[in-house]
Amino acid sequence: MTQHPVRTARRAQITLTPARGRLQAIVGGRARRPRRIAMLSVHTSPLHQPGTGDAGGMNVYIVELAKRLAELNVEVEVFTRAVTSDDAPVVELAPGVLVRHVTAGPYEGLLKEDLPAQLCAFTHGVLRTEAGHRPGHYDLVHSHYWLSGQVGWLAAQRWGVPLVHTMHTMAKVKNAALAEGDTPEPAARVIGESQVVEAADRLIANTAEEAGELSHHYSARQDQLAVVHPGVNLDVFRPGDQAAARARLGLPQDAAVLLFAGRIQPLKAPDVLLRAVAVLLEREPGLRDRLVVPIVGGPSGTGLAKPESLHKLSAQLGISDVVRFHPPVGQAELAEWYRAATALVMPSYSESFGLVALEAQACGTPVVAAAVGGLPVAVRDGVTGTLVHGHDPYDWAHALHPYATEPTLVRRQGEAAALHATGFGWGTAAAATADVYAGALHQPVGRLSASRLRLA
Repeated sequence: MTQHPVRTARRAQITLTPARGRLQAIVGGRARRPRRIAMLSVHTSPLHQPGTGDAGGMNVYIVELAKRLAELNVEVEVFTRAVTSDDAPVVELAPGVLVRHVTAGPYEGLLKEDLPAQLCAFTHGVLRTEAGHRPGHYDLVHSHYWLSGQVGWLAAQRWGVPLVHTMHTMAKVKNAALAEGDTPEPAARVIGESQVVEAADRLIANTAEEAGELSHHYSARQDQLAVVHPGVNLDVFRPGDQAAARARLGLPQDAAVLLFAGRIQPLKAPDVLLRAVAVLLEREPGLRDRLVVPIVGGPSGTGLAKPESLHKLSAQLGISDVVRFHPPVGQAELAEWYRAATALVMPSYSESFGLVALEAQACGTPVVAAAVGGLPVAVRDGVTGTLVHGHDPYDWAHALHPYATEPTLVRRQGEAAALHATGFGWGTAAAATADVYAGALHQPVGRLSASRLRLA
C-alpha cells in the first residue's frame, strides 16, 4: 500500500526521537509554550449565544480562554460542528483565534445525544484540515467535553502531539446528583470519558474537588491533573449603577430582585427557586408587592422536552405575578441584569464551576448558590453570598429571606463579592493554562503517549 509522504516523514521523526516532546519543548532551560493549538468543541460553538440550547458556560470558557491565549502568543484554532449551511468554513473570532466549522452529519435536527454517531465524520474533517498544512502545524490538542475528547485523542495520536482535556461536566458526577425526573447520562458517555482520561497527557480541572472526582471516579493519575480556576471578563462584568440598570430593564427601583440566569433544564433547578419564592410569599405575603423574579435564559438539554414547564409551575404555585421570563442575552446586557439584581440564585444540582456566579459577583451582586461542585470556590459563604445544602424549597426560602429584607446585608456582601471576583481574571487563567500546555509538551504522561511514538 502506498504511504502518505507527510505521514511517513513524521512517523520516522517520531520513531527516531522518542523524547520528541521534550526536545521541542525545552528552550533556554525551561519548558516552552506551544505556538499553535487545535482546540476542539464538537457539540457547541464558541460563536453561539450562551443561555440556550447547548450553549452555556463552556462557550464562555472557550471564547475567553482562546482570546487570552492569543494575547500570550499562542494561536488557537477552534474546531466545532457546522449547524447551518450558512456557517463560513473559517471565522476569525479575534486576532490569533480562528473558528473552523466542520461538516459532520445534517446541519439541523441533531441533539447532543445524536452526536456520537457523527464523531467519525468530525474527526475526518479535523484530520483533513491538518493534512493541508505542513507537518507540525499544531503543537498540541486541547479538547473540551467528552465528545471532543474522543476526537482529540485520535488527532493527538495521529499527529504525535500531547492531548490536554477539560471535562467541564462528568457523567458519573451528574448521575450521582440527578434532579427528580431528570434523565441519567448514558453508559456510552461514561465509557467515552474513561477512554479520554486514559489518553490525556493533562486533565485540567476547575477546582481541587473536581480533580478529586476525576481521580476517584475515573482513576486519573496525579501526574495528569492540573487545577486551573476559570476566570471572568472584568472589563464587561463590573460594578455599576443599580438604579440605572433597573430603569433600563424596566424593573421597579424598590424591588427585591432574585435573578436566575442560565439554561433552563432540571440540572440548573430553576424550579427550586420558584418553589422557594412560593414558600417565601406564603410566610410573608407583604413581600409580594416588591418581589421580582426574572428568569433569563432558554430551554436546554432535557428541558427542551417541556419548554413551558416553568411557566406552568409558576401558575400552579400562584406566583406568576412576580416571575418574569426573558430570553438569553449577550454579555453586556447580562451584566445589566446582574447589576439590577438584589441577588443571583443558583440552585443547581451539579456545577463544574459556575461562571455566572463569578460574573454576578464581579458586578457587585451577592450569590445564593447550592453547595455543589465548584460553587464553594466561586462563592465565599457568608461573605459574598450564601451556600445552601440540599434543594428543599423551605431551606432556600430561609436563605433568600435576608436578601429580600436586609439592604445592609446585600450592600455589604455585594462590595465583598466585587473584590472577591477580581482574583479570577481570565488573564490569570490563560497564563496557568499555557503553563499546563508547556508541561504537557515537556513531559507527556498519557497512557497512549508511548503508542503515539510507535506509530508505524
